[in-house]
Amino acid sequence: MGFRRMGCHDLLWIVRLFFLMQLVHVVFSWGKHGHYAVCKIAEGYLTKDATATVKELLPDYANGELASVCSWPDDIKWYYRWYWTSPLHYVDTPSFKCNYNYGRDCYDSSGRRNNCVTGAIFNYTKQLFSAYQGYNPNLKYNLTEALIFLAHYMADVHQPLHVGFTGDLGGSILKVRWYRKKTNLHHVWDTLIIDTAVKTFYGSDLSTMVRAIQRNITDAWSSDISSWNYCRHHKRVCPNQYAAESVRLACNFAYKNAKPGSILKDDYFLSRLPVVEKRLAQGGIRLAAVLNQLFNFEVKIGQSL
Repeated sequence: MGFRRMGCHDLLWIVRLFFLMQLVHVVFSWGKHGHYAVCKIAEGYLTKDATATVKELLPDYANGELASVCSWPDDIKWYYRWYWTSPLHYVDTPSFKCNYNYGRDCYDSSGRRNNCVTGAIFNYTKQLFSAYQGYNPNLKYNLTEALIFLAHYMADVHQPLHVGFTGDLGGSILKVRWYRKKTNLHHVWDTLIIDTAVKTFYGSDLSTMVRAIQRNITDAWSSDISSWNYCRHHKRVCPNQYAAESVRLACNFAYKNAKPGSILKDDYFLSRLPVVEKRLAQGGIRLAAVLNQLFNFEVKIGQSL
């Protein structure tokens, strides 16, 4: 896994993609700040085994920091080689239904089943489980990519408009203003709420915002962590639950009072920021819980006895 120099073929593809973007679902996912926050929170809750395994899997340029590469799937999805990953960042639901169903909703624009963010989380969790808990030395998975994709998509599924409505492509074509800035509702939730909060309340320092969320996890939300980590039927990961939460939040907060042409200002920002911060916290806590299970070598030793 890694970055590569952009060639002529990539440039031609990007030109073509510019025009295709007018026709297909374009989702930008949590901005770099959001993905950094989720992974930085997760790092603080990893076990010793999980921390060591994550560092072992990360590329050298990450310097042992998962948060530094959590945006990588956004960086590469525009390249021809990686364009197949584009549908894996979201799952759309029927407009105004305000509910999610895997069998009904998890497919891409070509109708291929399981090609959505929840399907991707199941897939990459399975890859890592097979390698570290499944006793299968013949696997050919790229486990570095599996780790980074899993971390990224665990963050994406907690962004409410990544489980938005089919009719407006998760808010991507719902044009609004963020104060004076022309934008779309999806971008507001991916990036602008976080960026505005960092600038307004955290001295333009993302690390200060992350520390504030971590304090809330320790204090105000401490009694909620066990419920955040609960998966029915003792599953290792439950993205369907996360997606169902997101679409409810999309209906109750993201879409509410955000009609086409709306000007979203302080009332919207201040009432939605707590939702965003809690989703970042939940994404981080749940990502850590999944990685702790996947990289729990005491469990593997116990199973082999």
